Amino acid sequence: MASTFIKYDVVIVGAGVVGSSLAATMGKQGRNVLLIERDMAEPDRIVGELLQPGGVKALKKLGLLTCLDGIDAIPAVGYAVIYKQSKVVLPYAADSENPEKSMEGRSFHHGRFISKLREAAKSSSNITILEATVNEIITDRETGKVCAVRCSNKKTDESEVYSGSLIVVCDGTFSKFRKDFITKPVKVKSHFVGLILKDTDLPSPNHGHVILGDNPPILVYQIGTHETRMLVDVQGKLPAVGNGDLKNYLSRVVSGSIPPSLLPSFREAIETERLRTMPNSYLPPSSNIVEGLLILGDAYNMRHPLTGGGMTVALNDVSLITEMLSPARVPDLEDTGAVLANLNEFYWRRKNLSTVINILAQALYALFAANDDRLRRLQKGCFTYFQRGGIYVAEPIGLLSGILPVPFLLIYHFFNVALYTIYKLFEESSVTQYPGLIIESLAILWKACVVVVPVMWSEWV
Repeated sequence: MASTFIKYDVVIVGAGVVGSSLAATMGKQGRNVLLIERDMAEPDRIVGELLQPGGVKALKKLGLLTCLDGIDAIPAVGYAVIYKQSKVVLPYAADSENPEKSMEGRSFHHGRFISKLREAAKSSSNITILEATVNEIITDRETGKVCAVRCSNKKTDESEVYSGSLIVVCDGTFSKFRKDFITKPVKVKSHFVGLILKDTDLPSPNHGHVILGDNPPILVYQIGTHETRMLVDVQGKLPAVGNGDLKNYLSRVVSGSIPPSLLPSFREAIETERLRTMPNSYLPPSSNIVEGLLILGDAYNMRHPLTGGGMTVALNDVSLITEMLSPARVPDLEDTGAVLANLNEFYWRRKNLSTVINILAQALYALFAANDDRLRRLQKGCFTYFQRGGIYVAEPIGLLSGILPVPFLLIYHFFNVALYTIYKLFEESSVTQYPGLIIESLAILWKACVVVVPVMWSEWV
């Protein structure tokens, strides 16, 4: 087996959303970049298909907005929440550049978007793309600094070593190297089952849909002219696919929650589609303490995909890190002190947006997948809170869309939902029930704290 040794400014492991956009941007900055991906064929995933307006804004800032062209992407102008067949629409805010239009997200086939990002990376003469499997992150034994990667070339099967002033690991949800550098555990509480609905009629076209009922939530959004993605959340042990248990579960349990307009295509998809699953993971962020290494994307920080905020966080991270490590700030990436100082600033500057999206995803999932009576009360209270309209919709959807990165505002609305739930509880009860409702109110507030405080803590420590 031959061995080679080549040095780059930046070696990026993984050519997904983060790796490809980071390579394209750093290449434009004049950095000499090696982008390594195990397989450059168009990926096929059931998540990473909805980009919030905040993510579109970040893509534009990176100069990569054209990556949304030519992939049959569908404009998204807000969300529709369906609670036991009642519906409330949550529109995105008006576009500051064109107040007559709302801001827009995009939904699309994940693989098509990734292919466009990879094409953008290939277009830079400073970027080398290599199909290879990275087997080892190499650390200098004397200094402890990460300095290179060892990989197996896909074409030659030879062992090759590539050195970089900075090694960036962004190898996704199932990261091979996360455990070597991050001590926080990945938590999985549920799985998504993905289906494609063909030529279906959405209750609210050009909106993401969250369907709530007696079961965990269901997401629905259009990803192409003729295709709509449905993601069914399944808690606990996933029914087996091979013996038909999962198909039976969808037919017997989930179909009762599906809106009538979607039911025919849902039933057809169960019979004709390959049922695919994906774990819904949570990994709070942590600060880097290893010289020469940066971990980004799902390898570094994950949240439940219920709110579709993952790519928005990822692209904003790329925007920030390319600013923090730009040649103007750090002329030489071998300057470890300057790199670490700017990384420390990056970890703090990213917190406003990432904290909002991470907490919102985990907290809303707890409410929308309510598995006890008090969570069910909060779920109903959240829906009726949205029905009030005005700032009770505008600010929460601003948080969800990545346009209002204000953690205090998130906490304000979350506990407002709890208080409004209590208010409605008293409003719908007789005076004779009030003494018992005081205890129930305290229990609801406590449940709200149990939901949100641990996530807040994990985001900031």
